[in-house]
Amino acid sequence: MSAYGRTFPLWRAAAGGAWRDYTRHAFVEGLRDGTLPRAAFLRYLVQDYVFLIHFSRAWALAVTKAETLDEMRACAATVNALIDGEMRLHVATCAAEGISEAELFAAEEAPENLAYTRYVLDAGHSGDFLDLMAALAPCVLGYGEIGARLKGEAGATPYADWIATYGGADYQQTCREVGALIDAAVVRRLGERPEDSPRWHRLCHRFATATRLEVGFWQMGLRG
Repeated sequence: MSAYGRTFPLWRAAAGGAWRDYTRHAFVEGLRDGTLPRAAFLRYLVQDYVFLIHFSRAWALAVTKAETLDEMRACAATVNALIDGEMRLHVATCAAEGISEAELFAAEEAPENLAYTRYVLDAGHSGDFLDLMAALAPCVLGYGEIGARLKGEAGATPYADWIATYGGADYQQTCREVGALIDAAVVRRLGERPEDSPRWHRLCHRFATATRLEVGFWQMGLRG
């Protein structure tokens, strides 16, 4: 079992090379060694702010898809963490660059952003709680994995605040809680051997698709 539970490493393995393409992307390595152009980082940050708005809506949708109060509480807490926690980094960083929160909210979505966020929301609207979790997991847990690695590897870099956010104790705890939420939800709906369920392949495919969309999101940032 990984730090983020039992299900996550199985989905990660099923994503194959796409997972490494995501977590070791040139954008990520540029954050680590400080070579990422500032314009690329700001383009990403503006788009990620818009992304987090839709991501928050997806987690709010998860509340309506939940089957237990524990699931509802966990999803509601994640919405709060996104809106009152993670998005603050974007606002503060962009404000220092002369970009107001009003400008962030009004930013035009890049096609890669539209594709990713609408895929996640569609997974929730057309599927059930597990479909939505499989589509949400690459972002939440992938950023946790990236943050933890960069925290241990990065030297002096202008992106230390970003790394500290995702590699820090608060976000790592969120990842452990989301991993536990997914594990419990899987067992509740598919049993102790979910890999034997006819639904398992579809859930792995959802996770892999969202992972590929994450790769596209990084690539979009590099165009900045």
